[in-house]
Amino acid sequence: MRIIAGRWRGTRLATLGKGDPGAHLRPTPDRVRESLFSMLTHRGVLDGARVLDLFAGTGALGLEALSRGAAVATFVENGRTGQRLIAENIAKLNAKAKTKLLRSDATRLGANPDAAYDLVFLDPPYGKGMGEQALAAVQEWLAPEATVIWEENAVMVAPPGYRALDQRKFGEAHVTLLERAPND
Repeated sequence: MRIIAGRWRGTRLATLGKGDPGAHLRPTPDRVRESLFSMLTHRGVLDGARVLDLFAGTGALGLEALSRGAAVATFVENGRTGQRLIAENIAKLNAKAKTKLLRSDATRLGANPDAAYDLVFLDPPYGKGMGEQALAAVQEWLAPEATVIWEENAVMVAPPGYRALDQRKFGEAHVTLLERAPND
């Protein structure tokens, strides 16, 4: 796995290879990340964005966003393997000043200690309903009209407070692009 574009383009990241099912780590393949970031670039949401990477795994999505112009990234991961990989990748890119690693459950975050986030990557363990729980837990963390990229193994319906902007299928992964809709 590598950073695809931006200032760290081509940098190889620490990874588990094809993943660790026991730890629910499934690295998002390069071609899927490339498509996701093409969608985000087209929508103009990357430059200066505050990124929240939930169920962060290796941190590849948040780090790719930083490489492409996001201002900061906060990674939320409760698994030790994922936490270790994220820390290694942050160190490898010398990105500590622009990152924060929360060793927490993304479905139980509590109050946000920082400024609101504009862009959220949501890649929960497939089929466990944790994506919906995490979105409910971070409502107060998000800026009005924040963008959410949600990867699951099925088509996801926008929960209350969000509207679906786009949906795409990549192999077994279904990606739903949501926008927070605070007035809905």
